[in-house]
Amino acid sequence: MIHKILVANRGEIAVRVIRACRDLHITSVAIYTRPDKSCLHVRIASEAYEVGEHPMKGYLDPHKIVEVAKQCGADAIHPGYGFLSENYEFAKIVEEAGLIFIGPKADVIHKMGNKNIARYLMKKNGIPVVPGTEKLNNESIENIKKYARQIGYPVILKASGGGGGRGIREVHKEEDLEGLLQDCKREALAFFNNDEVFMEKLIISPRHIEFQILGDNYGNIIHLLERDCSIQRRHQKIIEIAPSPTVSENLRKTMGVVAVAAAKAVGYTNVGTVEFLLDDYNNFYFMEMNTRIQVEHGITEEITGVDLIVRQIRIAAGEILDLEQSDIKAQGFAIEARIVAEDAAKNFTPALGKVTGYYPALGPSVRVDSHLYKDYNIPPFYDSLLAKLMVRATSFDLAVNKLERALEEFSIEGVTTTIPLLLAVSKSREFRRGFFDTSYTDKNMEVLVKEMQKYKDKKNKFKNEDQILNVITEAIERFEKDNR
Repeated sequence: MIHKILVANRGEIAVRVIRACRDLHITSVAIYTRPDKSCLHVRIASEAYEVGEHPMKGYLDPHKIVEVAKQCGADAIHPGYGFLSENYEFAKIVEEAGLIFIGPKADVIHKMGNKNIARYLMKKNGIPVVPGTEKLNNESIENIKKYARQIGYPVILKASGGGGGRGIREVHKEEDLEGLLQDCKREALAFFNNDEVFMEKLIISPRHIEFQILGDNYGNIIHLLERDCSIQRRHQKIIEIAPSPTVSENLRKTMGVVAVAAAKAVGYTNVGTVEFLLDDYNNFYFMEMNTRIQVEHGITEEITGVDLIVRQIRIAAGEILDLEQSDIKAQGFAIEARIVAEDAAKNFTPALGKVTGYYPALGPSVRVDSHLYKDYNIPPFYDSLLAKLMVRATSFDLAVNKLERALEEFSIEGVTTTIPLLLAVSKSREFRRGFFDTSYTDKNMEVLVKEMQKYKDKKNKFKNEDQILNVITEAIERFEKDNR
């Protein structure tokens, strides 16, 4: 069994993994850079070690992380998501150091974590993929333009080692291609330390459906149903639903079989996600495989009762998967809303500041995963995710009702967040009816902004009333004091 785990991450996912360690009575080790010294994951871990002054470098230095793990006596490393989680060289360094990497093997991450290689392997195994190219880094701009014309505009540029909506650029006309290619490569290098880029046909307004995969080290692989991740902005998910309210049972079975086949084709182990694009005619295409835990894993846990982080640890420790496909059945619907520090009404401008008040939603079948606390200063260096609000109910309609209620209760003071946008979506007739795809927010932004303003006006009204009440209360207290 694993006795001590170093969590090579920060924020919400680090807190989530540390809590799983506590559930298993495993010692947890946090790492942090100087700006993160007072963060929640540092406070709740069994042990914590600084890995540098620079806000990013310590989290991206595999040798430093492994050195800390060996010095503190950790026997395993959990990478979380982002940072080095899909970096096969990191996994390889961990393995070569005699430590357990809690995730798939390094060679599998190399095959599937690199989207370009993954496309090739899927095509080889007869799994449908979106038309596209191999890596473009060694190609001339003239050849790249020729490939784009052959595929047909619009096209999309993607970082081979990317994820989380980073390293992606849509190209609608040839004169924009060269500049967007350079932008894509720069972002890919900054976030993933790999500027390899490839090109695909941009499928207009698809649905984004992903299947959760779970496999042990002995060839047993199952899926834990699907999540609909179509509500997005700038290729980043903002609301996810499990299972999809628009996927039929027959289509679910077909896509699930293909997802498991994709995982088996590369000998996949541990937790992963096979992602598909689904068009208006229910044709689906392999998009990518995420070789790590996903941000939205919690809603799969809610409908299946399977703790995915605990399963990751147990599988990495050598346990045999004691679940079969027939054991997996959805218990109602779960929805996740990602609350981030952005002003959606101002083109999703990043928001910084100090959290002066934090009041997460509560109630039956409401879950909040977060690293926030009162007086937390939101740093400018990392992803802007603040909290994940998850709700569960027996039907999709009831789950949306619960989401709406929970968002109205949720309050983060001192910083602008996307709560107004998420609430506007939850009130939308199209969302409630399942009439949405990846273009939903772009098409409905004007209407959503108006709904967001109603929420803000209501909050300001209550704020003004509270201020008036405070003034009256203070006046009464002064009067009583003066007349004692």
